[in-house]
Amino acid sequence: MIPKTFKEVIDLGGGRTISLETGKLAKQAHGSVELRMGNAVLLCTVVSSHTPTTMDFFPLTLDYREKFAAAGRYPGGFFKREARPSNEEILVMRLVDRVLRPLFPSDYRFETQVMIQLMSHDEEVMPDALAGLAASTAIQLSDIPFEAPISEVRVARINGEFVINPSRTQLEEADIDLMVGASEDSVSMVEGEMDECSEEEMAEAIKFAHEAIKEQCRAQVRLAEAVGKKPTREYETARTDESIQQKVHEAAYQKVYDVAKQALSKHERSEAFSEIKEEVKALFSEEEQEENGTLISKYFKEVHKTAIRDLTLKEGIRLDGRKTNEIRPIWCEVDYLPSTHGSAIFTRGETQALATVTLGTSREANQVDLPTFQGEETFYLHYNFPPFSTGEAYPIRGTSRREIGHGNLAQRALKGMVPDDSPYTIRVVSEVLESNGSSSMATVCAGTMALMDAGVQLTKPVSGIAMGLISQGDDFAVLSDILGDEDALGDMDFKVTGTADGITACQMDIKIKGLSYEILVKALKQAREGRLHILEKITETIAQPAPNVKPHAPKMEKIEIPGEFIGAVIGPGGKVIQEMQKETDTTIVIEEVEDMGVIEILGVNQDGIDEVKKRIKAITFKPEVGSVYEVKVVKVLDFGAVVEYTQAKGNEVLLHISELAWERTDNVTDIVNVGDVIDVKYFGIDPKTRKPKVSRKALLKKPEGYAPRPPRDKDRDGGRRDNNRGGNRDDRSRGNRDRGNREDRD
Repeated sequence: MIPKTFKEVIDLGGGRTISLETGKLAKQAHGSVELRMGNAVLLCTVVSSHTPTTMDFFPLTLDYREKFAAAGRYPGGFFKREARPSNEEILVMRLVDRVLRPLFPSDYRFETQVMIQLMSHDEEVMPDALAGLAASTAIQLSDIPFEAPISEVRVARINGEFVINPSRTQLEEADIDLMVGASEDSVSMVEGEMDECSEEEMAEAIKFAHEAIKEQCRAQVRLAEAVGKKPTREYETARTDESIQQKVHEAAYQKVYDVAKQALSKHERSEAFSEIKEEVKALFSEEEQEENGTLISKYFKEVHKTAIRDLTLKEGIRLDGRKTNEIRPIWCEVDYLPSTHGSAIFTRGETQALATVTLGTSREANQVDLPTFQGEETFYLHYNFPPFSTGEAYPIRGTSRREIGHGNLAQRALKGMVPDDSPYTIRVVSEVLESNGSSSMATVCAGTMALMDAGVQLTKPVSGIAMGLISQGDDFAVLSDILGDEDALGDMDFKVTGTADGITACQMDIKIKGLSYEILVKALKQAREGRLHILEKITETIAQPAPNVKPHAPKMEKIEIPGEFIGAVIGPGGKVIQEMQKETDTTIVIEEVEDMGVIEILGVNQDGIDEVKKRIKAITFKPEVGSVYEVKVVKVLDFGAVVEYTQAKGNEVLLHISELAWERTDNVTDIVNVGDVIDVKYFGIDPKTRKPKVSRKALLKKPEGYAPRPPRDKDRDGGRRDNNRGGNRDDRSRGNRDRGNREDRD
């Protein structure tokens, strides 16, 4: 018996709908929903333990996976089974997690797992824009405490019009591509890339997305009510004690305020705050500390946050003594590493990134093989954040989700400025060497300089800045170039990258409700001022891309040949191309594009590249009818000379003895010898011999009184065609029999 199901449909316009259905699948989960859009199907489940953990944070696991079977494909690799998540899946996990996590109660300490799976794929539907809606709906259908439904949508501007959740094909034409996460009341997350849009245009895109999100949040409420909204589960809340809270506040607030006002360095400040905390703890007996140690630490953290926020709002002073719109001191350097193809250091305050650039062929492109997308990236950026960058020591267990997310943001910031006709595959690697506030934006700046140092002809340089916001009632302060501590205690963390003409990428997390768009635009405009200041420091160090790649870096040239010659260039078993690579010390990559062969030639030595081009030109040489070419005699035969086109070494043709001169030629060597260089005229394919025909005599003046030899008389013995070449068929048969008889006699 099929169980009863409940369904809610969301209309996106243009005949597109999203359906949310529950009651049929995964019924033992605490909440489950099946989301459909077109042929795309997402299944989302949520389960939360009823037993609290001992962790001092909320143990939420957000998992998103795309099943290869969803697209009728097999996983790559030997085992043919989905394994670790791809970078793209991890990026979706981060997008959803950033919106969901803040809406669980701050004292909720129960292991919670949200799993989103793509079960069926539709080429016209991008599932990453649906994952947030599926996750929130599953939670709404459970009894897990959660503040309010949320959703996420993609908004793109295509031909001047905003579109919600466009297809991948539509997205290729967009100049704004934003993912926006929000509740019905407030926007909480924005991330995306733009083609140098203005701050006002970005705000308009966010507004448009929020309107669509509001309807999706209402649909979740309607579905939960139709099913029968479960009462929110009761759980043991964290213990509170007002007397301890008051005691900690009185003992610590002013001391923290005074230390914050001293503009100390990161480590000095941390030590000073630690000393204050120890002094506060000393006010309690050992028994009280043992019983209430967690509360004391919690209340001290609250006092620490409140004091620093008050200092900024009341006096406009920040932890390091800067004004709210002031940028930390910056120094830059390019060409720092002698053996890389490009390198740069960007240091801003206590944040430092060292970026390197490596140039390669299309063979080094980053291959993307997903159920939902297959392709390759010829520009990609990797971001590394080692423990020593923050003065810590902890185990390194592969690339973290944070590193993948920050690298993706920097990649999106820069990729639009790499020219479409750049012949290289480009890999940028950012090594974060120090971190105290926005190493991802330092990566953008270091990456820009490293690319220009490498000779990549960026359209425009790009800079990035991290901004913060502190607000209380009607008072607020927008902070430029935030520190790590300001990120933790602020109400908004947004990173903005762009050129002098507009925004190229952003990542924004908003921690307060009801942020006005006026404050958002003001913050974005202040970010622009800071971004331009940083850009000025960058261009003081390197004003424009180097005109050429470095002497030790590979040069790249692309040529195209007719598709019919691809096999000849490769040679049997790859012999020709392998010999060329070995003898010229180059790397040659051939790709068939439509009816043409696109050849990439990569080499440090320009002479080697030129030699490859010369050889390929020889292989693909096709003389034109009526044209004159210089040739060299390479072999003499009784009936002519084999000549080689001097502009196409190895490309040979027969110069028949009758085409050497107007006069009768008995011996070829009377006219030419091996090694002679002469001119010939090309006549195309001879219809009689079906071979190329060239002539030397056609370029010579015809002798006076010259008369061509008369054609053979068909009636003479020489005209064998009418004589059946020596007799009729019966005669030939008889002759054959006679020969056979003679053989028998022998």
